[in-house]
Amino acid sequence: MTRTRLPDRARIVIIGGGAVGCSIAYHLVKEGEKDVLLLEKSGLTHGATWHAAGLVGQLRSKRNLTRLMQDSVRLYGTLTAETGQEIEWRPAGSLRLASSEARWSELKRSVSTGRSFGFDIHTVSPAEAQKMFPLIDLKGVVGAVFVPSDGYVDPTGLTMAYAKGARSGGAKLIEGVLVTAIETWDRRATRVVTSQGTVECEILVNAAGMWADRVGSMAGVKIPAVAVEHQYMVTEKSAEIPKNLPTLRDPDKAFYLKPDVSALAIGGWEPNTIPFGRGGVPFEFGRELLPSNFERFEQIALPATERLPILEKLGVRTLINGPIPISPDGEPILGRAPELDNAFVACGFTSGIAASGGAGKALAQWIVHGEPERDLWAFDVRRFGLHHMSGRYRYERAVEAYHRYYLIHWPVEELSMGRGGRRSPLYPLLKQKGAVFGSRFGWERPNWFCSGGKDVPSFEGRPSWFEAVAAEHRATRECVTLFDQSSFSKFEIDGPGAFAALQWIAANDLDKSAGTAIYTQLCNERGGIEADLTFMRMGENRFYIVTGSAFGVRDGGWIRRHLPTDGSVDFRDVTSAKAVINVCGPRSREVLAKVADGDVSNAAFPYLGAREIRIGYAPVLAVRITYVGELGWELHVPVEYAAHLYETLCEAGAEFGIADAGYRAIETLRLEKRYLYWGADITPDYNPYEAGLGFAVALNKGDFIGRDALLRARTEGVKRKLCTFLLDEPVAVHGGEAIYAGDGRVLGVTSSGGFGHTIRKSIVFGYIPAEAAKAERYEIEAFMRRVPATRIDKAPYDPERKKLLA
Repeated sequence: MTRTRLPDRARIVIIGGGAVGCSIAYHLVKEGEKDVLLLEKSGLTHGATWHAAGLVGQLRSKRNLTRLMQDSVRLYGTLTAETGQEIEWRPAGSLRLASSEARWSELKRSVSTGRSFGFDIHTVSPAEAQKMFPLIDLKGVVGAVFVPSDGYVDPTGLTMAYAKGARSGGAKLIEGVLVTAIETWDRRATRVVTSQGTVECEILVNAAGMWADRVGSMAGVKIPAVAVEHQYMVTEKSAEIPKNLPTLRDPDKAFYLKPDVSALAIGGWEPNTIPFGRGGVPFEFGRELLPSNFERFEQIALPATERLPILEKLGVRTLINGPIPISPDGEPILGRAPELDNAFVACGFTSGIAASGGAGKALAQWIVHGEPERDLWAFDVRRFGLHHMSGRYRYERAVEAYHRYYLIHWPVEELSMGRGGRRSPLYPLLKQKGAVFGSRFGWERPNWFCSGGKDVPSFEGRPSWFEAVAAEHRATRECVTLFDQSSFSKFEIDGPGAFAALQWIAANDLDKSAGTAIYTQLCNERGGIEADLTFMRMGENRFYIVTGSAFGVRDGGWIRRHLPTDGSVDFRDVTSAKAVINVCGPRSREVLAKVADGDVSNAAFPYLGAREIRIGYAPVLAVRITYVGELGWELHVPVEYAAHLYETLCEAGAEFGIADAGYRAIETLRLEKRYLYWGADITPDYNPYEAGLGFAVALNKGDFIGRDALLRARTEGVKRKLCTFLLDEPVAVHGGEAIYAGDGRVLGVTSSGGFGHTIRKSIVFGYIPAEAAKAERYEIEAFMRRVPATRIDKAPYDPERKKLLA
């Protein structure tokens, strides 16, 4: 163990000496940071790193996540030569089997996505798979994919290489130092108190692995990561095991395999793993293992033996049971902590060895440059909020996420655990009317309506909700519907400095008369879209802001970070105080006119108007805006009035055939209107001009965040454009399909996809190079089959906005 005197201060302090923490230190010195201090309570690797299997697989469901894993692989190919530390990187390739038709569809979708950005991935037949891995029995195998650049690595050697590279660049890594407290002041971590003294810091990084939640709590930072048991076995050696095997994954049988020296290491993801360290993993726990559980491991071993009959002859040399960190959704937790301005987190890595190279690079960029080079929302710590922090929720979801690691990930799916805690006031009423609920940021939300309806998803066919959603879609287009959107995140901002502050933050011009809704993006200095939301100006310095259910922590945090600190602006999260009912459709005005106090005619209540009215007994903020492209109003009401408001609208709308509708219908409706979704169609990777949202940028209003970059984008012209494509065939599309030019060139990948029930066509959005966005005909590759498509310049439905403005 290396002993170094603890310094009194360091610019950047990293807590945790596993693969991820050491990678962050390594990449920080690569970014030019010299004053970096890493503190490890025991020894480097002494958490989950040292007992990891070491598989490195790059294929993920999202393009940017796969790219992050590619960053790891590129680094592993050069790290030994750079540092002189052997990491035993073996790019043997990986073989992933499909033992069901649904799994084969999932893999074909991944191949199409991979092709969109040049990822080297190949489909192989069952016979070809057996040639690559002769030990497998092909019973039930439908197909397979092969990734030549995947492989495996020695986790300890990799971590030591990071450490050696970091030290050679000037970083200090000190082992045997336990962090006991973190002092904070004015939203900043200022001092780290340890068993060997106190260190002042400018930036704090929590990479403490399965102790990250305990370390975070010292600074008031909430982290929903926990630890669970994970087992894998190593077989006895055998001359029958061929050399140079690729790694193998058979997710339908829930196991993975790494070749060892004349042996096999096999692990998996059983449904009943055991949480470890309830109430917090003890700091005393170090380079230790847990008692093996052969009975539980049979759930992995028996299916693996069906696929690999040689296992019947091989003895088990050892069964390793070690705790690993995991988050409620199974993905890592990365980024700036919402509670502090100078603290970052990098934890919850279930596949930390595979991700460490890319994650360390991304977080170093985040620290030094203020953001990573690409959007990593799926890993972002801000995707979690207070609802996710209870012990019951974290452990229920962690066990489920662990088991789901190798389950089929459907394009649209709902988890079963951690449900029912956060409900709209309308929940019991809608449940009685046949709502099939989904979950979003803890909220139970109606996805679709059908008495006794069950979610049965599909990749290439039609899911169980297809016809029910089609009926809700038609009711919205032709009549009038009610949507419960109470899960919206909602903020109130006021104070003498409110207008000036928000005008600086928003890209659009907020200098509108009171009673006006303004659609806008919040951009970063590069012009990338950090948020997509609506401001209601209710007074000179009084605003009401609405954004998506899952974006409250992110968007609210972005706004708060850019508000003045002189007390001139007050910010309040009122999400739980307000329910929202969206009444929309061509007959929505007739319904509203029957029950509203006041004139709701087009002249008196124009599009983007926001007025406080009464409906029945309820005080309502009515905003004439919808996400479905029809005449309609969002009705924001105190929660205690929500049921009354809903019942009043239902009674008034009975003569017009008013119907309930859910979020699955919203998705099909917004696609027809070319309404964009943040996190898919728009992200920090894209600016408003590329997305076709230049109408919401007010360059002439004065300075605002990102203005210089946006001015350049408009002046120089964009290099890529978000286009809308209508497919010639009604094939299933979900986003992630490759886009091809007529000459066969790959142009990009789709960001969203679905079926438009009004136009009766499949619709996709996707970014392609601007110079290629002038043709009419293209091809969209869905599940490895190319389908002709037409690019259109405007929205597929009501491009002239006549319905919206009626």
